[in-house]
Amino acid sequence: MSVTDQEIIQYVPFMSFVHPSFWHNLTDLKLNIDKLNENTKQIYGRFTYQDDMGPVFEVDGTSFNKDPETEHLYLSVTGTIMNKNTIEDFKSMDKASLLNSLGEIIWQNIETESWINNPHTLLNFFVLSFADLKKFHYYYWFAFPTPSQPTVYMKEKSSLASSHFNNKQLEDIAHEYKALDMMQKYFFVISKENEKIKVHKLSDIVGNDILKDTLKVDISKIYFAFSDPSNNCNPGWPLRIFIAALLQFSPQLSKSDIKVLGLRLNKTGSADNSRIFIINATENSHSDGNKGWVGWERNNKGNFGPKLANMSASMDPIRLADTSSDLNIKLMKWRLVPELDVDIMKRTKCLLLGAGTLGCHVARDLLAWGFRHITFIDNGKVSFSNPSRQVLFTYEDCLNGGKMKAVAAAENLKRVLPTSMSSGLSVHIPMPGHPIGDSLKPETIENIKQIVEAIEEHDVIFLLLDTREARWLPTLLAAHYGKIAINAALGFDSYLVIRHGLGMSSPDADVKSPHVNGAQLGCYFCNDVTAPGNSIKDRTLDQQCTVTRPGVAAIAGALSVELLVALLQHPLRINAPAPYNLSEEEDSTSNGVLGPIPHSIRGFLHSYQTVTPTCTKFRQCIACSDVVINMYREEGIEFLLKVFNSGTYLEEVTGLSELHLTAEIADVSHFKCPSGISCVCS
Repeated sequence: MSVTDQEIIQYVPFMSFVHPSFWHNLTDLKLNIDKLNENTKQIYGRFTYQDDMGPVFEVDGTSFNKDPETEHLYLSVTGTIMNKNTIEDFKSMDKASLLNSLGEIIWQNIETESWINNPHTLLNFFVLSFADLKKFHYYYWFAFPTPSQPTVYMKEKSSLASSHFNNKQLEDIAHEYKALDMMQKYFFVISKENEKIKVHKLSDIVGNDILKDTLKVDISKIYFAFSDPSNNCNPGWPLRIFIAALLQFSPQLSKSDIKVLGLRLNKTGSADNSRIFIINATENSHSDGNKGWVGWERNNKGNFGPKLANMSASMDPIRLADTSSDLNIKLMKWRLVPELDVDIMKRTKCLLLGAGTLGCHVARDLLAWGFRHITFIDNGKVSFSNPSRQVLFTYEDCLNGGKMKAVAAAENLKRVLPTSMSSGLSVHIPMPGHPIGDSLKPETIENIKQIVEAIEEHDVIFLLLDTREARWLPTLLAAHYGKIAINAALGFDSYLVIRHGLGMSSPDADVKSPHVNGAQLGCYFCNDVTAPGNSIKDRTLDQQCTVTRPGVAAIAGALSVELLVALLQHPLRINAPAPYNLSEEEDSTSNGVLGPIPHSIRGFLHSYQTVTPTCTKFRQCIACSDVVINMYREEGIEFLLKVFNSGTYLEEVTGLSELHLTAEIADVSHFKCPSGISCVCS
């Protein structure tokens, strides 16, 4: 069979693998050192000759070190990176000319024969890149330069090394290979004299002109060897430049069969899976470094072109902050609460009515649980007394008359976590018993519309306001739109956290059941028999402000968020049942992922006690009863204006006035005169 009738050898090209740490270090160098400098930079890569890994060529954060890292069964390769400043420069670079210019440097090394003493210098790689540091997108293209000539052939299919060496000889090869200096392991020579095996440095056989005159060496007893990254029957990419260098050094080799050992070791150091390649070359087939170089890597589509690494998720500090902030929740899900639905918090939109002490604590706890959509409504300004208690504000927020609380809270929440979608509405909440004159009517109607629109757009409403009457309108609207409502109120050393039921009456609760269906739970106003009035009229400063022990707001705020999370993790959500007696709750079927969910939590700091009372809806409630919701649906804003202008209107429409009168008559009818005779007095 003539040489040209044989199969042209097929080399297995390297496949680049870039660790994320490589881009991290490149970014740091570009921003802090290189800046607009496009000069090339020396880097290191590595490949393995482990028999089950394949031709993967790796770079990572250590590639920029002064000296290469060493790793078992890996060899380091010196390379170069050129990072362009613009995508246009990256695209317009003449890739063929660039590779040829690199090849000329390598070919000079071959012609001067310096590679014989330093075989590792035959291998080289190049990375052309563009770093888009706004998006953290990295375009890159690897090249592993080798001359396009000579063309060589496989005399026969490759075979396992065991077809040429016995087990003892393979053990000797592996043992002597390990004894080679690291820089000599890339390319070396194995001699076989009878049964004796010897591993030589390349310079021991190729040097001193021994190989140039083949009469001085018996080629049949020589195996040219290299550390082979391939894991199939074809040789790895390093053999291509090795053959070119050998034929350039000794053209006489083209007259003989060239036996090559591709050394492949397993984890135990055995060379059993190494392969033998028998190679022929046509006479005068030595390469010419000026005839062109190849080696640009194919992309993921199999075409010659660059690759793209999108590192925005891990490298953008904002994305990194967002990902890291969720770590605690994800760790919970790993082992403690596998059923936890992490995504539902990200999807849930929360509206916080009140951006004071309670609102600030609630917002921070929502972030910790993974909530990202948070809107504040508040009409106050940040004062100098606020920052020490209200954790989203600073001294700077108080200057020049103070920022609007809702806006400042939203801005500062984004400073805590830039990916939070937070906004603030500086809106006054109209209240029952606070009359509205003609001059304020247009502004009040506009405020109502903004509040209604905000409640419609959000999933959860937190009532975190200073006064009882300020909670009435959002309570009514939450019931009307069927929203989850969480109410938190503070005393000096006590607090109340309560979840509201649904609007419109549900069937009566089953008195024999240990639970109350979530839809049947009462609201904040259901235990009251009076309509809210103007609670700040004729009050001193200490009576107008919410004067509480500093820890009360933090406790109530945390419990408010925990109550919401437990509700969202329950399959029935707003309809999740509340037990009458939480301490005796044993029916796990009614519990959610995070356990039973109480209706309300009342805490008393002076005695460090907590109780969890449960109550059903009050049919004459001034906020969530059918009659109030129906009147709002029928009359809309006109109904609300009547409520705001009168302190008794709600009592009249719900029947509370009649209830009061009945109670008074009952008291009077049981009044006893001094004489002991029951009578009715006018």
